[in-house]
Parts: sequence; C-alpha cells; structure tokens
Amino acid sequence: MALQQSEAIVLRTYPMREADLLVTLFTRAEGKVKGLARSAKKSRRRFGGALEPLTLVRAYWDDRERQELARLDACDILESPLSDELDYPRVVALEHVAELLDELLPDREANDAVFRLAVSVLRQLQGGSIWMPLSYFQLWLVRLVGFLPEMTTCSNCSRSLNGDRAFYHALADGLMCVRHKRLASSELTAESRAVALQMFRSPLESLADEPWSAARGADLRRYLVQIVERHIEKKLVTAVMLNKL
Repeated sequence: MALQQSEAIVLRTYPMREADLLVTLFTRAEGKVKGLARSAKKSRRRFGGALEPLTLVRAYWDDRERQELARLDACDILESPLSDELDYPRVVALEHVAELLDELLPDREANDAVFRLAVSVLRQLQGGSIWMPLSYFQLWLVRLVGFLPEMTTCSNCSRSLNGDRAFYHALADGLMCVRHKRLASSELTAESRAVALQMFRSPLESLADEPWSAARGADLRRYLVQIVERHIEKKLVTAVMLNKL
C-alpha cells in the first residue's frame, strides 16, 4: 500500500519493546491516527526529534489490513515547541492542549477547523503569557466539538442573561440565572462572558497583545473544564496542574 502523508501534530508517545514507540498523531487529513514507529529511538534519520509532543510534522504512514495500528514510516519537522525556551507553565500549557485533543477527538475523523485552531494556539504558546491562548483554545475547542451550551440565556427558563448574573454547576448543562441557579453553583462573571463573546468574533492573533494574568478568565476556564470533564467522565490531569500555577 502506498504511503499516506499529512501535516500532523504529535500528541502522545509511549515506549514499546526496546526501541519502538507507540505514537498518537492528530493529522489534518484523517484526524487522530495511532501508529507504531519501529526503532524510533534509534533512527535519527527517519524521526530525529520529530516525535516530541506538540511538534508539527509532515507524517508518512501506511495502514495494514486487519491491523489496528498504522505503521509510521517517517516524520519531517515543520515547527517545534523546542525552538523556543521551555519553562514549567509553558510545558503544562502544551500538555493541556495535547490532553484535550486526545480526549475529545475521535479516531480517524478529520476536523480541519480544530487542526487550524490547534496550530494557531501552539504558535501563540511559543512565548509570553499562556493564559490568553489557553482560554481561546478551550473555548473554541469545546464549541467546535459541539459541547458548548448557549452562553447568553438561562438554560432553565431561556431568559436573557445580558446584564444579569450567570451561574454554572458541575452537574448541569449551560448557564443559569439567579432565580434558577442550583446549590453550590459558581458564578461566571459578566467580564468573562464578554471575553468569550470577543473571542468568538476575533482571530487569536488580534488578541495577542492584550495583557492576560492568570486571574483573567479563570472562571471561564473552570466552566469549560467542567463541561469537558462531564462529557469524558473523568478529570483532566493537566487541569489540576494548571490550577497550581
């Protein structure tokens, strides 16, 4: 079978046997592809540093009949997160992007919008604050996979939330007005809702120069993480790490 090729983002690698690696790629052409890179730990010519997580590569692979894993033949580096200085917050942010993509995307289902979003966010994570690109990525990813409820009306009574307080709960979908909020609900501030609407209207690059502290949009990120965790029915490991930064 002829080799297939595509731009791809390396999401995960796991060691197998003495020198092989099990690799999860998010490819532009076929979505998430899992493959075996034989002798990857030894072959600098075919892989080199191309299998570092979150590296943008051109991947070459073939699918074998009656085999679940593709055979990964080679990867050429297009862009690497290692080209810029890595500090701990940036490492955690990159791992969060990888975890969300791996958990939310089905195998072998191309999604060009998500691929373009991920590439743009990874470029913004090459320097400066992590919080704006992470907030943008969470918001748009949850929207693109179809998990984001309406943010301008109460999920219970459909009353407009414009100018009113809004609340969310880990066990409920959508935002709620003051009248219908549940016990132990958390508030999503008007400022964060305005930020979300701005992100829906603006390309990521246009927001890059705005100052973003960890506190800005923190409640929005908590809301989005709760949505994700409710759908995947488990906790995100990197969300806990981000909360400690």
